[in-house]
Amino acid sequence: MTSMGPFETVDWHTGGEPFRIVPDSPAALTGNGLTVAERRTVAMLSDEVQWVRALLCGEPRGHADMYGGFLVPPDDPGAHLGVLFWHKDGFSTACGHGTIALGAWAVTSGRVPAPADGVTDVVVDVPSGRVTASVRTSGGLVEDVTFTNVASHVHARGIDVTTSRGKVTVDIAFGGAMYAVLPAAQAALRIQPQDVPQLIAVGREIRSALDALGAAEHYDDPRLSGIYGTVFTEETSPPQLRPDGSRRLHHRNVTVFADGEVDRSPCGSGTSARIALLASSGEMRPGDELWHESVVGSVFSARITGRTTAHRGPAVITAVTGTAHAVGTCRFTVDPRDVLVPGFVLR
Repeated sequence: MTSMGPFETVDWHTGGEPFRIVPDSPAALTGNGLTVAERRTVAMLSDEVQWVRALLCGEPRGHADMYGGFLVPPDDPGAHLGVLFWHKDGFSTACGHGTIALGAWAVTSGRVPAPADGVTDVVVDVPSGRVTASVRTSGGLVEDVTFTNVASHVHARGIDVTTSRGKVTVDIAFGGAMYAVLPAAQAALRIQPQDVPQLIAVGREIRSALDALGAAEHYDDPRLSGIYGTVFTEETSPPQLRPDGSRRLHHRNVTVFADGEVDRSPCGSGTSARIALLASSGEMRPGDELWHESVVGSVFSARITGRTTAHRGPAVITAVTGTAHAVGTCRFTVDPRDVLVPGFVLR
């Protein structure tokens, strides 16, 4: 029988993108002996878990672009937390903005002890692997959080897709999830709020076409296959040369993920995928900085911190820095007479 609550959440946002933290997750997700990746499979198959996700994500308690996470046990004592990321359509494999918010929440709440001044690593197990949120504090307050991701790599380049706005050519890269990446100008669009409805439509078309082609099949783990999001990019200015010879790149992006959700932040895992492509083409090198701006003007600062190999080819380790802020705490209740439970979604 599905629990009728109440359901307690702690709501944050990272760069404008919501992250609803559920500290007390459904019982089906908290059993012993499972990895976080395995718990995601349990969540996808559990009617109870899906019901709670729908309740907390959909209207009237959420909205079509709501995002959040169930806290679960980590894979082993080497991590502080485990998390299952969710959205209106299900459960994702990675989330940079959510990891940033989790790091800030863990330190602010005292769940992970931190000095008043310094950097504290909050280690988090997510379905795509183990990531770190390095939380910088000053005067007892969180200043920013740096998300160090799993290895990111190029999956495929130069795939033609026919859309309602003509043919476009996309690249695919992995940053904890698979992303299709292309300049917005290919669809005669800009990274601006008034173009968001058209970006959603084209993003959906690209995702559907690539998945139909099987273009984003993960080499090692089928649970990581499929296009999670489409990243539309736009260069705002030429790279800026710094005195030490490094460069700062300033790009805008909007990521359309799942079935038409729009990331208000610059998208942490999508930023990692973008860096993998820029590194592969030589447009970004260790020491360079990507100033990645979202459609609402929030910014992540990202860089390459290492090179490695993953999934039959070169890969990069990326670090993405952003800020997260508390929005509020919620105690959601359910009236058993409510015919709209667990909720609905309108785009």
